[in-house]
Amino acid sequence: MTGVPETSPARRASDRGRYGRLSRERVLASALALVDREGLSALSMRRLGAELGVEAMALYRYASSKDALLDGLVEALYLELEERLGPDGRAGADWRDGLHRIAGATYDVCLAHPQAVPLLGTRLLAVPLARRPEAVLRDHERVLALLRRAGFDEAGASAVFRAFTAWLLGYVSVELRPVVDNPDETDPAFRLGLHRLSAKELPTLRETAAALAERGGPEGLAAGLDALLDGFTGGSPSAASR
Repeated sequence: MTGVPETSPARRASDRGRYGRLSRERVLASALALVDREGLSALSMRRLGAELGVEAMALYRYASSKDALLDGLVEALYLELEERLGPDGRAGADWRDGLHRIAGATYDVCLAHPQAVPLLGTRLLAVPLARRPEAVLRDHERVLALLRRAGFDEAGASAVFRAFTAWLLGYVSVELRPVVDNPDETDPAFRLGLHRLSAKELPTLRETAAALAERGGPEGLAAGLDALLDGFTGGSPSAASR
């Protein structure tokens, strides 16, 4: 006699967790919250199931694999971007202002979820265009439509899209790159670990380390974006190169 009710396997596989019935939105929100707290290495189906109060098998209804769950985290980031942009996210007469708005909102999302940001590179490199989450595709559409309305042809819009995406994701990655060696140190040199850097072989890096430890912030993002876009317009703030 085992004492286990006959309905227990069905109950274990149920998607009714401690907070009620699951949904894709709840699963992804819980996964993102877990990654925010403990990093990507902490994320697994088993751990996420424990967070939600269900068996891991119940989660496969909402994410068919670990890769699908990671793609879902990317989706969650882009859904948050859409929320920050608001219902008029596609609007805007000036294409440069529109790109600045998208870049600023993306920067804010990334700084709110720094542990998940690496997925914006790794997962988008691994997933073909047509198979990316719909929220990601809507972001691509938003940027390209903005450029086409500004007068860029297909080739020009594609070139600006690539440059814009590369600058934005690259800038955020540099912003979030660890620089501080020991946050508990009060002495700036030891806090940055300058004693670990050879003064003879890496003199410029040692000298510049303190400046590298400071974030460029949204101002640096905007300045770099303007410089980038000037290259496509010959310095004119509104012209679209064809």
